[in-house]
Amino acid sequence: MAEPLPLLTIIIPAYNEEHRLPTTLPQVVAFAEAQAYPVEVLVVDNASTDRTAEVVRAVAAEHPIVSLLYQPIRGKGAAVRKGMLEGRGEYLFICDADLAMPIEQVSRFLPPALSDYDVAIASREAPGARRFNEPGYRHLMGRVFNTVVRVLAVPGIQDTQCGFKCFRREVARDLFSVQILDGWAFDVEVLYIARRRGYRIVEVPIDWYYGEGSRVSPLRDSWNMFWEVVRIRRNGRAGLYDRQRAHLTE
Repeated sequence: MAEPLPLLTIIIPAYNEEHRLPTTLPQVVAFAEAQAYPVEVLVVDNASTDRTAEVVRAVAAEHPIVSLLYQPIRGKGAAVRKGMLEGRGEYLFICDADLAMPIEQVSRFLPPALSDYDVAIASREAPGARRFNEPGYRHLMGRVFNTVVRVLAVPGIQDTQCGFKCFRREVARDLFSVQILDGWAFDVEVLYIARRRGYRIVEVPIDWYYGEGSRVSPLRDSWNMFWEVVRIRRNGRAGLYDRQRAHLTE
């Protein structure tokens, strides 16, 4: 008898996360194993140069729901794409390794709490959301970048960059098979494609805790992401996102 497909796949992109994962990955596993429905956890090692893979293998040896994938192409977008195209769950959820959103809040993205959507994105700006410990300058920079995103690419969405997002499996296959960018602005690109294809996007308010050690450089990466948003708009005008997805085996 074939093993039933999981309801939920949790995808954790990881680049040099040997210090965070020993704390956060067990929390994800504990949540997953406590659910009444089947869950798989995919950690995508994004060409790490530290002990990230070793840490994940140690957890996977004791918890079969955990699998380690390897993505040699550097960039969060590339790592997430790898997980999205290989995840088997009915719902595919991106989860940052720092666990800035308490993992228990994943339930806000799943039935019965939420069901009528194609893409559900965690929002630090939606009514009911709460931010903790975030420096004022980081919040301001995020709002400036979001203004650029809303003007150039995805009108109406208040928080495209929060690292927790959920996709129905068929939608994820469709979007990530044509998504191009490997870097930080992949979130904007995926939402831009989703809008072009008429998918229903909803924002889900969450509790979000700022932590030190962010991989994002406020100046360098903000500038790079700005030009990636410009590139997304150009790609859209050139029709690069209009092709049909490649055939993928379910």
